[in-house]
Amino acid sequence: MKPVALLLGFEPFDGDDINPSQRIVESLDGENIAAHLVVARTLPTEFARAAEALSDAIDEHSPALVLALGQAGGRAGISIERIAINVIDARIADNAGEQPIDVPVIDGAPNAYFSTLPIKAMLRALHEERIPASISNTAGTFVCNQVFYALAHLIATRHPMLRGGFVHVPYLPEQARHKGDAPWLDLETMVEATRLCLRVALTTKEDLHFAAGATH
Repeated sequence: MKPVALLLGFEPFDGDDINPSQRIVESLDGENIAAHLVVARTLPTEFARAAEALSDAIDEHSPALVLALGQAGGRAGISIERIAINVIDARIADNAGEQPIDVPVIDGAPNAYFSTLPIKAMLRALHEERIPASISNTAGTFVCNQVFYALAHLIATRHPMLRGGFVHVPYLPEQARHKGDAPWLDLETMVEATRLCLRVALTTKEDLHFAAGATH
């Protein structure tokens, strides 16, 4: 059997009926990328269930790599996340109506974890294809960051051979039209961007070294 690349998205939330991350992962489910089978799953946008669903998916599929995607409405391009932090501070309620404030993702765990994916190599590959993208230094404090942190903690404590990280994507055009003409990317571009991120992550052993930080 081919090794697995686990690709995760999220359900719609905050009253929306679309989440681009879900659309993207559904589009790539079953593809073969860099000799790996892509297995896609949609996580609940709920603090109480998301991390458990992530852990269950890893136990079920024993992937070589996990890439989680989430919606970041208002961002103009693909955001490759560098760091996950050990805090939940929910500005809005999740899909179960829960709104934790100033609590850790995991009690007693480190303050933060870095992505174990080659984020600079992924960024360069996207730029070479003229796909708008950047390195992000905040994954927020909602369910996306919770899942990113939980993934990184699983890698650090239970799955040392696994690699994983998180990418945020902007609105789809049909969402942006109802949100004050917010920035957007079309689904085809975001699917290709995710495919490219997976290919680079699966074939790059050592990340590139070039400036891609932020001044604020």
